[in-house]
Amino acid sequence: MQTFSIPEGKYADIGQVAGAPQRMHYHEQGSGETVIFLHGAGAGASGYSNFKGNYPAFAQAGFRTIVPDLLGFGLSSKPDIESYDLDFFIAGLKGLIDTLELKDITLLGNSLGGAVALGYALKYPQDVKRLIVMAPGGVEDFETYMAMPGIANMFNVYKSGKTGVEAMRSIMEMQLFDKALLTDEIINERAPIALTQTQASRSRLFIPNMTTELRQLTCPVFGFWGVNDLFNPVGGAMKLVENCPQARIVLVNRCGHWVQVEHRDMFNRACIDFLQQG
Repeated sequence: MQTFSIPEGKYADIGQVAGAPQRMHYHEQGSGETVIFLHGAGAGASGYSNFKGNYPAFAQAGFRTIVPDLLGFGLSSKPDIESYDLDFFIAGLKGLIDTLELKDITLLGNSLGGAVALGYALKYPQDVKRLIVMAPGGVEDFETYMAMPGIANMFNVYKSGKTGVEAMRSIMEMQLFDKALLTDEIINERAPIALTQTQASRSRLFIPNMTTELRQLTCPVFGFWGVNDLFNPVGGAMKLVENCPQARIVLVNRCGHWVQVEHRDMFNRACIDFLQQG
């Protein structure tokens, strides 16, 4: 029986996605207005691994925190279909939100999770009160992302056939500006889950460039971008500022792709201030 290093939380049966019933795993803490934390892609990704240093602070500040594993990741269902795209992830999130009967939500997402947050807010604006994004996908063409050194390295590791802890460290070492923050705990959380993922999660994720559509967003948008990000080009920050009617973006020096990990205390304080004060 497969064992995992991340704690098991709750499960929600979210109905049909990709032609079959699906189940999403999530952690929940606190009460009050709802903040949903959406993790990025990559081998072994999960909501808990991405946000374990963040969501308890939000809960303590008076918010209900929901930290799901996106479909295809973590302990959620992993449909063995040809490819995953933005509509697939949005459908899973919509199923969770409707199943839990959530209203006036804040979506907080990094990388793929940021793209899902933006795409969901465009499709279901009535559900979303605010957005918080960290180096979100969906604001560049596919070729631009593939040229980034972190993503190129990730696909090279996939093609090499490496698995387990060795592969995980090879992929994750470019995630952070300060590699000392890449602890054995993070590696050991992600490596066993990576072995359960389908080929679709290791292949191209079909995420459209939504830059021009961002002008339709009516909710406030708060964001962060690491100046030293090797996965998503920092120029995307200006695309958010120039196209989202109510956007404020913080550029963070000496920071890679994981601002919520590398600058955890600043990130938590700034986000909670945004949620409380606007």
